[in-house]
Amino acid sequence: MSILVNKDTRVVVQGITGGQGTFHSARMMAAGTNIVAGMTPGKGGQKAVNDVPVFNTVREAVEQTGANASVIFVPARFAADAIIEAADAELPLTVCLTEHIPVMDMIKVRNYIDGTNTRLIGPNCPGLVTPGESNLGIISNDIVKPGPIGVVSKSGTLTYEVVYALSYNGLGQSTCVGIGGDPVAGTDFIDVLEMFEADDQTEEIILMGEIGGNAEEKAAEYIKNHVSKPVTAFIAGATAPPGRKMGHAGAIVDGDSGTAQGKQDALREAGVRVAEHPEQIVEIIMANR
Repeated sequence: MSILVNKDTRVVVQGITGGQGTFHSARMMAAGTNIVAGMTPGKGGQKAVNDVPVFNTVREAVEQTGANASVIFVPARFAADAIIEAADAELPLTVCLTEHIPVMDMIKVRNYIDGTNTRLIGPNCPGLVTPGESNLGIISNDIVKPGPIGVVSKSGTLTYEVVYALSYNGLGQSTCVGIGGDPVAGTDFIDVLEMFEADDQTEEIILMGEIGGNAEEKAAEYIKNHVSKPVTAFIAGATAPPGRKMGHAGAIVDGDSGTAQGKQDALREAGVRVAEHPEQIVEIIMANR
């Protein structure tokens, strides 16, 4: 098994005729992703990369091809509408990689999609990949390897670094999920932890968080009460000055709230093995196998 995507996932790419959409669609297809449709308003009837048919709306693409997931490659000013359109088409899953979407736009999006059956991954994320089966996003096909370790991360860069190190050391991944670091997102740590806990292929989990907010503390509480599989974690931003935004919009520490130490302590209390630096994640996993 895997979570969220596999070789049977039928994908529509929103924004497939743009530069990013064209480039990454070719990459995703090279990874085995079953892209059955593209969508760009006003370009319906055309063909995109590898002769993928293009439709004017997501709903039309779903009706004509049976697509059951989408990945969004559109500029920030169009991204909120693109997510809502995917939900209107009743897609079970949509992945939005777009960064710099205004917070107020995302509040409206969350308000809307929370009343639907659509799961949003992102925005401002690298997407997700089930190695050897399906890649919805920009995680390189060259660094992943099929295996039993589930990865969930706020940071795209950390995802690439740690997944490469895992694969280099012969440790494959079940699914790697980048949830993004914006203050308002679609899927959080707990959502992914729940799926990994239920997944037969996933034998252990890596969680990579960062300073700011309380998502990691909530995840720690969930792990303590609901996760039986080994979890190894890393919290980025331990040296960030208080009150300074570091990288992601959600990575800001206010007083004693959201500190790296507080998150590390909560995770350790939940029985999680906490790495002091990213390179130590693989060392910890290998030492406990």
